[in-house]
Amino acid sequence: MRAVLQRVKYSHLSVENQPTAEIKSGIVVLIGIKSGDNEEVFAKIIDKITNLRIFEDENGKMNLSVKDIKGGILAVPNFTLYSDCRHGRRPDFAKGAPPAEAKAAFEAFVSRLKAAYPDTQTGVFGADMQVELLNDGPITIILDSDELMPNK
Repeated sequence: MRAVLQRVKYSHLSVENQPTAEIKSGIVVLIGIKSGDNEEVFAKIIDKITNLRIFEDENGKMNLSVKDIKGGILAVPNFTLYSDCRHGRRPDFAKGAPPAEAKAAFEAFVSRLKAAYPDTQTGVFGADMQVELLNDGPITIILDSDELMPNK
């Protein structure tokens, strides 16, 4: 699993010009699923998303998590996170999970994320989404389960 976290002042997500999700201050998380991602991977990534101290405290130090600031989380499925651009000019997406597997895994991940952090909104799997956000910092963090769990 790959997750790209962006600390944001706000984010809005639309599908076919219809507002679908919105958060104020918090984290937008782009989620890429690969074959074999499971509950153990989800738990590790969710722990990082909800507990990383990427928000500033009263002294301007990044000592607060999204939980601490009571911010929102917007989880957006994004199969392109597993693109391979080493050869040619067209990305290869073969490393990502097939669509049916990825959809089931994303739904399971989101269910677990919402249980851990109820102020979670989501994008729509397989939809052409428009995501507007104001990156705050900018603070952008990349999480990769292969690096977080090297023996998996």
